[in-house]
Amino acid sequence: MVGSAIMRRLQADGFSNFVTRTHKELDLTNQEAVAAFFEAEKPDYVFLAAAKVGGIHANNTYRGQFIYENLMIQNNVIHQSYVHGVKKLLFLGSSCIYPKHAPQPMNEDSLLTGVLEPTNEPYAIAKIAGIKMCEAYRAQYGCNFISVMPTNLYGPNDNYDLNNSHVLPALLRKFHTAVVQGDKTVTVWGSGTPMREFLHADDLADACYYLMQTYDDSTLVNIGTGEDVTIRQLAEMIAKVTGFAGEIVWDSTKPDGTPRKLMDVSKLAKLGWKYSIDLETGLGKVYAEVRDTVLA
Repeated sequence: MVGSAIMRRLQADGFSNFVTRTHKELDLTNQEAVAAFFEAEKPDYVFLAAAKVGGIHANNTYRGQFIYENLMIQNNVIHQSYVHGVKKLLFLGSSCIYPKHAPQPMNEDSLLTGVLEPTNEPYAIAKIAGIKMCEAYRAQYGCNFISVMPTNLYGPNDNYDLNNSHVLPALLRKFHTAVVQGDKTVTVWGSGTPMREFLHADDLADACYYLMQTYDDSTLVNIGTGEDVTIRQLAEMIAKVTGFAGEIVWDSTKPDGTPRKLMDVSKLAKLGWKYSIDLETGLGKVYAEVRDTVLA
């Protein structure tokens, strides 16, 4: 989702000299394969968007895979970027790097100040390691490696698998299926009270492109809207977008996750960037794109 969005944004500005590989073509957890790729292609600029990702269920179930695969991907790509003289690298982390009870909205200075949310701790630790690796390579080797922390994302090429997806695409599939099957109820995990912030992938891509051109510092940058909604509000918005008119049932036996994850985007605002796609517009746009294809 993120990689394709960044490519669309770069193409819109006339770039065409991309060096890409699919997961089948290049396993980023394979040190030898990544080294061979960098030796052959010698890219000048790297957007490191690749990661093993998922929602609460996936994070909590595949804990070993999440920490191992993400550490390996990051270690290989960041190190080979140094070895082969990449001019600039942008590393994409996640808002889950911040402590579970970090002051809201979450400021960049909150990193490593408290205990992480247990359900996604392995993933968060891997991403924190990536941030610190970029900082360390900048300090020791003078590499121009920067780190950005996006909030919850949605958009084209998202994952709609109910077991492994994040909350927004999972709800889109649930409500769409309910409408198609004529179901009277849709069950949603948790209490509906946690608050989440959502950013369209095209906005993230625009922010990454902007920062790749303008930002050169070791400290990380949050990317988000600075606005959030409850999961209940999100479910109601998705019900409206999909045309579901039945009852929403909340399964409070399932975990809520972090109570609130709102990004402090004041640093990004001072750097001169702000989002442009509001949540309701973005939801309608995404649903129109996937309704008759991905969700069919």
